[in-house]
Amino acid sequence: MRPLAAWSLIAIIALAPFGAPAAANDRPSGEAWDVVVYGGTSAGVTAAIQAARMRRRVVLVEPGKHLGGMTASGLGATDYGKKSAIGGLAREFYQRVKRYYDGPTAWRYERADAYTSHGHDPAEAEMYYFEPHVAEALFNQMVAEAGVTVVLGEGLDLRSGVQKIGSQIDAIRMESGRTFRGRMFIDCSYEGDMVAGAKVDYTLGREGSTTYQETLAGVQTKRLPYSGHNFFRPVDPYINPGDATSGLLFGVSSDGPGVEGAADHRVQAYCYRICMTDVPENRVAFSEPEGYDPAHYELMLRYLTATGTFPDLPKPKPVEHPALGYRPRIKIMPNQKTDTNSKGAISSNLVGGNYQYPETDHAVRRCIALEHERWHRGMLWFLSTDARVPSEYREALRPWGLAKDEFTDNNHWPWQLYVREARRMIGAYVMVEQNCSGARAADDSVGLGSYHMDSHVTQRYVDSTGAVRNEGTIGGKVPQPYPISYRALLPKSEQCSNLLVPVCLSASHVAYGSIRMEPVYMILGQSAATAACLALDGSVPLHDMKYPQLRERLLADGQILDDPRK
Repeated sequence: MRPLAAWSLIAIIALAPFGAPAAANDRPSGEAWDVVVYGGTSAGVTAAIQAARMRRRVVLVEPGKHLGGMTASGLGATDYGKKSAIGGLAREFYQRVKRYYDGPTAWRYERADAYTSHGHDPAEAEMYYFEPHVAEALFNQMVAEAGVTVVLGEGLDLRSGVQKIGSQIDAIRMESGRTFRGRMFIDCSYEGDMVAGAKVDYTLGREGSTTYQETLAGVQTKRLPYSGHNFFRPVDPYINPGDATSGLLFGVSSDGPGVEGAADHRVQAYCYRICMTDVPENRVAFSEPEGYDPAHYELMLRYLTATGTFPDLPKPKPVEHPALGYRPRIKIMPNQKTDTNSKGAISSNLVGGNYQYPETDHAVRRCIALEHERWHRGMLWFLSTDARVPSEYREALRPWGLAKDEFTDNNHWPWQLYVREARRMIGAYVMVEQNCSGARAADDSVGLGSYHMDSHVTQRYVDSTGAVRNEGTIGGKVPQPYPISYRALLPKSEQCSNLLVPVCLSASHVAYGSIRMEPVYMILGQSAATAACLALDGSVPLHDMKYPQLRERLLADGQILDDPRK
């Protein structure tokens, strides 16, 4: 992390102090807090800041060593949907990003006036593309300014760590035995671990099309044949081509896709959002990972060299670079870096490698994350060194490497696996496809969603012709920003009455594909904390809070609750 230099007065005020979060004092185990926030994601950060600004004693507990979730772990090309729908602390964060990059010392490897990237407008007061270490430092600064107590390296005891008295959570206990008592609790984890521990209803995988009458729900092998994440050329799936008895290539499931429109257990694929650069002095060369097996990339090799066509597709699409996508589509961050996402039929997504992740323990999750890292590192090594890879793909990747000045305590690899979706609470109100499309509107808005309904691949299977297919990608349109219900943050009152859930909120798989964006998590984290504090102020149960009171405070704090175009 780079130290700040002398800037303009406004930049100094905006960004100092610029360092680590405030460490927790040595407090007696089990001390009571007004608000306990679990999960240092972007939602957790904004929830804790808002509670502190509302003069409540708040503790932010994070299992890892860093704050910010994906926003600070490589997802610097913000999926914002409509910028006008972002308000409150989320907008403040992006304004701080802009002020940082307005400073002359922010630009080490390019000139500020030469920087261009998709969606970047230098005239705006906000900036939505940024380097990972900048995002983390800004989050650390914001919690320090607010006086939030931060506890790192403490993971919830997933077996019996949520301690309830009746319908209320009394405390949460960590695997270390450390206990945090509280009056209000906010689960900001990507996994929904407090939801599960509190015995609140939740679901996993995909609902069927009849559950909520959603057109995009369930197994979808026919609806979206032209998705950018599908195979556009047939590839033989067998170890020995044409011989089904030889077994399937790595990454191909032996299960069929299932019944069209039916529910299943499958979770959309995870990956890492790695930060690469082609600046020689800041580049770390790709290396062969431990356990590397080139056979794992045979399917990728076959796709890169495939020449046939699918009869149900009118025209084959070009094969995208598995690590880079189409070169014009690389999301360039400041200082000649990338936010590299999975792109194309087979890329950094480890399809099917995450099904166990949401429900297992911390140790197994770390193993699953390591398998995703091994897959991704191995892919980069394979594409850049294996002589069988067509030269145009090897040469395109040759200038690139990991950014030396990012994730310096983790071998320049992001510390947060991109958990796109895990548990989803079934709460007092369920957000569904019709909310996103505008056919249904919640009347108790605590923030807006505006990104399209987006799911990555959930499975890779063999079709009836013997070719490999991907399934699970959706891209449903969202015509205008839509309200997200306060009740979608609440469990059913009889199950838990002092818990708010802004990340693994109550939503169908289809609707969650739109809601699951980092700016929305920040918005909902702030709104959840506001509700918690107002409930404490008025000694009113969360489920009985008068919405006009909540709405008034949210608007006063800059939240945008209605379509700004109306």
